[in-house]
Amino acid sequence: MIPWRLLERAKIPGSKSELTLHQHDDELSIRSDGLELMNSRTHASEDRLAELACEPIAARPRVHVLIGGLGMGFTLRAALSCLRADAKLTVAELVPAVVEWNRSHLAALAGRPLEDARVRVETSDVAELLRQSRNAFDAIVLDVDNGPAGMGRASNDWLYARAGLTANHRALRTGGVLAVWSASPDNGFTERLRGEGFEVRVVSTRGRAQGKGARHTIWLATAGDEARHAGTR
Repeated sequence: MIPWRLLERAKIPGSKSELTLHQHDDELSIRSDGLELMNSRTHASEDRLAELACEPIAARPRVHVLIGGLGMGFTLRAALSCLRADAKLTVAELVPAVVEWNRSHLAALAGRPLEDARVRVETSDVAELLRQSRNAFDAIVLDVDNGPAGMGRASNDWLYARAGLTANHRALRTGGVLAVWSASPDNGFTERLRGEGFEVRVVSTRGRAQGKGARHTIWLATAGDEARHAGTR
C-alpha cells in the first residue's frame, strides 16, 4: 500500500494547532493536528452548500457572495458555476498557506477557481469581515471549523452564537441567505437562527456523490427585514 505523503504544514493564526496537507496517489487531505478536515474525494456536501445558497439569488444582477473558508476550493467553484458573470465573490480564508495551496497543489481539483475574475480573496478571519459589514451580501456561505460544534479555534464559537448570528443578519441584504455547513446536526443552532429572525430550512446531505458517504448538515437561513437588527448589542 502506498503511504500518505506529507506535502505542507502551516500554523493556524491565533491557535496552537496546525494544518497539514497530505497526498495519497491522486487523493489529497487537509488535517488539523492529525484529524482530517477535508478530502478531495469527499466534497459533494460542500458543492451542495454553495448550490443551495446561490439558487435563490442566482438571477439577481450584481450579487455579492461571501464565502467563509476556502478549503480545497470546491465550494467556491460550485458557487461560481451558479452565478452570473456580473457576480462578485469574496472569500475569507484565515490561513495564508491554504490560499497558496489552492494556487499550487490543490489548484486543479476544482478547476482553478481563484483565477476567476469574479473572485477576491481576503486573508483574514471571516468574523472580522462580518463585524465590519452591513447590508453588504446577498449570500453568506460558512464552512468553518466543521460547523457549530467546531474543533479548531475557540474563537469560531462566536460565529455560531447569538452575537455572530446577529452580525450575519446585519451583513445580509433583505432576503439574503446564510448557508452553514456542519459535520453533524445541532438543534440548538437551529433555534438560535430562528431567534435571530431567520427563516430556517435544515438539509441533510451525503458527503460523497451518488448518495454515498457520511451525512452532513446544511442550514439555509433567509434574512428578513434588516431593520430588526438596526440597533447594537
